[in-house]
Amino acid sequence: MSKKTKESPLADKTEKVRYLTFGKGLMYGIGILGVQMFIGMLNSYQSQFYTSVLSANLMTCAVIILVAKIISSCSDPIIGSLIDRSHFKGGKMRPFIAMSILPFAVLTTLMFVKINFTNSVLMYVYITVTSVLWNISMSFADIPSQGLLALLSPDSDEKNMAAGISNTAKSIGIAAPTVIVPIVCMLTKSAVITEKEYLISAAVVSVLGALCTLLMLKTSKEVVKSEPHDASFKAMFTELKNNKNLLMAALVYILGFARNMGMNIAIQASAVTMHDISLKIGSLAINLAGENLSVIFGIGSGIFAGISIIVAPVINQKLGTKKTYYLFGIYGVLDCVITWVLYAFGPSLFRSMLAVIIENAFNGLMFGTHGFTPLVMVSDSCDYTEMKTGKRNEGIQYAVLSLAVKLANALSVAVGVFIVGASGYVGTMTFSQITPHTQNIVMAAYWLVPGISVGLSMIPMIFYNIDGDVKEQVKAFIASKDMKDKN
Repeated sequence: MSKKTKESPLADKTEKVRYLTFGKGLMYGIGILGVQMFIGMLNSYQSQFYTSVLSANLMTCAVIILVAKIISSCSDPIIGSLIDRSHFKGGKMRPFIAMSILPFAVLTTLMFVKINFTNSVLMYVYITVTSVLWNISMSFADIPSQGLLALLSPDSDEKNMAAGISNTAKSIGIAAPTVIVPIVCMLTKSAVITEKEYLISAAVVSVLGALCTLLMLKTSKEVVKSEPHDASFKAMFTELKNNKNLLMAALVYILGFARNMGMNIAIQASAVTMHDISLKIGSLAINLAGENLSVIFGIGSGIFAGISIIVAPVINQKLGTKKTYYLFGIYGVLDCVITWVLYAFGPSLFRSMLAVIIENAFNGLMFGTHGFTPLVMVSDSCDYTEMKTGKRNEGIQYAVLSLAVKLANALSVAVGVFIVGASGYVGTMTFSQITPHTQNIVMAAYWLVPGISVGLSMIPMIFYNIDGDVKEQVKAFIASKDMKDKN
């Protein structure tokens, strides 16, 4: 009897298995950063390249980009189906990431090659076709890289940790081109972006993005096993019909589409609010003008967004998914609306360059939950589905998320660029040619519309239920299943 008493405490001291350490989570995040660098290059500079280098109409480009993204979204269920039906030795997601990265990098570079068209019809056909192809290649890289998260660990806390890291990395990756392009211009001693700077920058982004993604493949391992499932359009709609939580995750992203609008039109927003800057640091002369001013314009926003993105997972762990999203959402609505009203109707002080940078900094605090929350929602939905049905279907669920992301990005880029075009802004304008009316409209697209969109995105969260006790039940189920699999 005494022997059992002595042994029982030791039996209880079972050490928890760590599938996903912080280091591995960081490597996963670096891979996400790489994929998002490609996306950030196109989202930020595609329309500007078309207007300033190819002399295309800005509003026409906005419509083409929207149509191209919607057309290419038809590929998402096909890609999801291919993933869910795959039987590769290297895993379910990793082989597709490996196969997609080279075409994605090549297409990203080719998008910024100048072609001298003989007429505008050929130019717009070219823009449409290449935009569709690029977006399809994006889905081939984005769906499996996002879906890999659900397979890295059976532990939801570990996946939430990785989701927090990847959300931070995602924001850095999307913003990275707006830093790389000005640096390239400094090295070529050009104050503005010419066709040469666009091409060099695209090549640099493609190489860095590919290297980051390959690093993720080298260090990430699929721990959770999943059986093949159908991921056709019919299967996706059936899943959305039967899976309320997945539907809410998709709606959160789609209704919050304009949260990224500011980032997508940051180069135009900086051009209409900031004077040209000339600095000399020792022998280094720095000249920034027009769209290159975005590197200064976004400094404060980038820092504060980084802080909020790092803090969001910590708050999420304390308050839960819904309360955390409400917290950041309410702040985002108030900040965006008040900031734009002060800029458009307040004293001239609020239109100064320094004031805009400060206002933009506080705006960055609302980004903490934008990419993090839907990713966590879908990851939890995969676990919840297994608890209820005994089956996992990451391919179809992340295909739905990818479709939602693509639709949101389509609306974000197209609506933002369309509003900028409607304001009267032209890519070749100098600061002295920009009227207060144009400034107000562009900054409405940058601040006001995103604030309204954030408010709308909080509505679906009311109906999401994998939170609190339900989430604890899911965690307990996955933990018990993992123990059974080991035994």
